[in-house]
Amino acid sequence: MSETSFIKINVKDTVVVCLRPFRKGETIVVNGQETTVLQDTPAGHKILIKDTREGEDIIKYGYPIGHAAEDLISGQWVNEHNLKTNLSGTLTYTYTPIDTTLDAHLDDDVPTTFMGYRRKNGEVGARNELWIVPTVGCVNGTAERLAKMLETETHLEGIDAVHAWHHNYGCSQLGGDHENTRKVLRDICLHPNAGGVLVLSLGCENNQPDAFMKMLGDYDHERIKLLVTQKVDGDELEEGMRLLRQLYDTVRQDRREVVPISTLRVGLKCGGSDGFSGITANPLVGEFSDLLVAQGGTTILTEVPEMFGAETILMNRCKTPQLFEQTVHLVNDFKQYFLSHGEPVGENPSPGNKAGGISTLEDKALGCTQKSGRAAVTGVLDYGDRLCAHGLNLLSAPGNDLVASTALAAAGCQLVLFTTGRGTPFGTFVPTMKIATNSQLASRKANWIDFNAGALLQGTAMHDLVKQLTRQVVAIANGQRTRNEQNGYREIAIFKNGVTL
Repeated sequence: MSETSFIKINVKDTVVVCLRPFRKGETIVVNGQETTVLQDTPAGHKILIKDTREGEDIIKYGYPIGHAAEDLISGQWVNEHNLKTNLSGTLTYTYTPIDTTLDAHLDDDVPTTFMGYRRKNGEVGARNELWIVPTVGCVNGTAERLAKMLETETHLEGIDAVHAWHHNYGCSQLGGDHENTRKVLRDICLHPNAGGVLVLSLGCENNQPDAFMKMLGDYDHERIKLLVTQKVDGDELEEGMRLLRQLYDTVRQDRREVVPISTLRVGLKCGGSDGFSGITANPLVGEFSDLLVAQGGTTILTEVPEMFGAETILMNRCKTPQLFEQTVHLVNDFKQYFLSHGEPVGENPSPGNKAGGISTLEDKALGCTQKSGRAAVTGVLDYGDRLCAHGLNLLSAPGNDLVASTALAAAGCQLVLFTTGRGTPFGTFVPTMKIATNSQLASRKANWIDFNAGALLQGTAMHDLVKQLTRQVVAIANGQRTRNEQNGYREIAIFKNGVTL
């Protein structure tokens, strides 16, 4: 993609995207047709190149991104004030499968292996950490003290990190919320990036410790241990340290070994999107996803509300009619979630999104879904489910950055690729690699950003940049710390929908 001042993404589009700020009175030429810019228009935003009557669709990425809220003329700045969503309620869909054959291969200069931690159950971790997982928020403080005590005592020699994963739940929850909490905490306990886990319980919580441990199945008792603090006579910290020392002595013996890149499971996430997201970072991540899937690896796309308006693209890439039906339920169930709370299904773009050039949910979705590339959908997961199918998976979770990133990691991803046009320091409990959509952000917030997809707008070819991205992903899987890890910005967030007792 060569440097220019604007881009028409698809031949069908009735708007162009500004790659720099445009001043009123400037002219642009598209396919020999000259258009005068009628308002000062920021970078990342849209300029209309075809007169459009009120109610008519406006096209971007080759698809409608909403309709004109009033009569518009060529040259106008198209934004959230004059463009309105076409989205409303649930829909009936028809399965129209398309060819999803991938012509994607790794060049000789791109690694086909990485150095990972092979676990007893065959899964592979990109980190060898010791985690403390509270079954209830009441013992968050205890978990944090134990983590600090172990770090002080051992200096973490021989392991990558120790973390206590704080959350607010585990008690005073009913039904789906209760199960969501239990499933996500279970998933964290079983994650291959953890060489050892101390499950820390209070004892009287709804999330009863014995029942919770049964959810773990046939787990490795040498590497996962339980402490119920109410059952300890005296100092629970002393007993906690006794168990942590046992875990530490086991975990510190683990060593990295060569494993194929096909064992990588990578989450695909975006946050603080802008008008460049669907032009640079998300297509780049999509190319990476296709490469990894072609090698037998696995990627997961989530943020279901950010599929609305682009969902048929994903549905028609489903490998089987059953997966299509699962995807329909994935989308319509989330739409019904909004409607059941009296909320519109199309009111998703945040103030930051709108300031960055995204005007409607369709506009956002058509950019967001590009992270999935062109591969067939081979799995559809409910919230809290763990991966079981290789290839591209869809996962039920909201658009909230913290909740969605946690859900991706809980499903089994060793790391998450997080594209952003506005920037964020956040990271979940696995390495969270921030990919900037534009070079200005990458330069301005270098302490947050791991990779600059904005290079696509400065002349770097997609083929070359996806190779660079793949090398960096492998480096992170090998142990190179992401910015969020360096900064210590790591946390979890669990989806909540129902009442609190």
